[in-house]
Order: sequence, then C-alpha cells, then structure tokens
Amino acid sequence: MTSPICYERVIIKGIRMLTKKELALKIDHTLLKPQASERDIIELCREAREHSFYSVCVHGARLHLARNELSQSSIKLCSVLGFPTGAHLTLAKADEAKRLCDAGVQEIDMVMNIGALKDQNEIFVVEDIEAVMRAAEGIPIKVIIETNLLSEAEKIKASECVVRAGAAFVKTCTGFAGGGASVEDIRLIKKHVGSACQIKASGGIQSLSQALSLLEAGADRLGSSQSVKILSEIH
Repeated sequence: MTSPICYERVIIKGIRMLTKKELALKIDHTLLKPQASERDIIELCREAREHSFYSVCVHGARLHLARNELSQSSIKLCSVLGFPTGAHLTLAKADEAKRLCDAGVQEIDMVMNIGALKDQNEIFVVEDIEAVMRAAEGIPIKVIIETNLLSEAEKIKASECVVRAGAAFVKTCTGFAGGGASVEDIRLIKKHVGSACQIKASGGIQSLSQALSLLEAGADRLGSSQSVKILSEIH
C-alpha cells in the first residue's frame, strides 16, 4: 500500500511546486467503461466537484447527465469521438463532433485512424482530424494516437500529423488497446512537437509518482479514472 505523501506541495520538473489543487487542475477525471451506470456518472461528477478536477470525460450518451450534475461548477465537459478504434468514416466522425458540441461538450478526445497511419497515408490522417476540427468549430481537439500500437517512427509521424492538422493535444492512449502512458513516450512526443501542441498522458495512470513522472517528462494534462486515489497520496 502506498503511503501518503505528507506535504501540501509536490515537486515537478525539479523545481516547480504544485499544490494539490493545481495538480487536480491538470487531470481529466475519466469514466469510459461501457457498463458505467447513471449512478456511476453522478458519483464521477461528485468527485470532480469535491476535488476540482479540470474536467470530467464521459461518453457522449452521458453528456446530458454530466452537464446537469456540473451545471453549478467550473469543471469542463469532455467526451470521446471515434472511440476506441478510430476506424470510423470521416463523415461519421465529423457528424459525431457536431452532435457532441450540440450536447454541450467543451473538449473532445478523438481517436486517430491508426490503420491509415500504418498505411503511411498521412494526408488522410491529417484530413480526418481537420474534418473533426471544422465540425467542432473551435472546441479543443485532443488526438489519441494509441502509442501501444505504434513503432517509435510511427509515434513520431502520428505526432507530426496532429501538429499539421492544428489540433490542441497529442494524447497517448484510449486505455482499451493494452499498455498505457509511459515517460519514454511523453519524452519522445515532446521532442517532436515542442510547443506546437500540448500533450495528454492517459492509460493506466494510477499513482502520484506515476502522474508526476509523466508531467515532468512533458505532459500538460493527465487522463485517469484513478484521479481520487492519486490525490489521496497527498495530505
């Protein structure tokens, strides 16, 4: 069992200090299990309000419920698109983006067309992302590249495609294809995107030390279903 860290600030990037609240504001509190019930979503939103996470991330069909639960808070609504494979028709992805926006979403995490990337069809990959961005009309788009399915060279190409399309974030994983966010992947992505876009680490983040290591490596945001557990390690 991990012992709580008994101070109110945690060290990141060697010198910067984060308060517990500042760390919470770097987390998308996430529940994407297909079996998640209405009660589960309500509890997710209660936890988000209690701990002041940056957002809650739920499936589109749960956005209405989450919006109602968070109506008196500043917590943002995030949802996923083309999830979890990314192998959807571009027109379907664009239509989904529009419908998510109509439902009140404030950020969208879309899955890249991984097959097209492996076909080295980078033009299609970029156009797929751009179609979603046009439909979303300014809503920040985080593009999930599913690092566990890619070689190092493909991770670089995927990240470059996200930058070319002008999306807000490269995101590591869905959590549905095995593996998870790693420090090595975050460093690799950061090296190749620089300040051109932000990075979201997601997939298997379950501890404070893991969360801090990913942030130190260059992640700007974390996605986790274990957000409360992570914060509980700080007194």
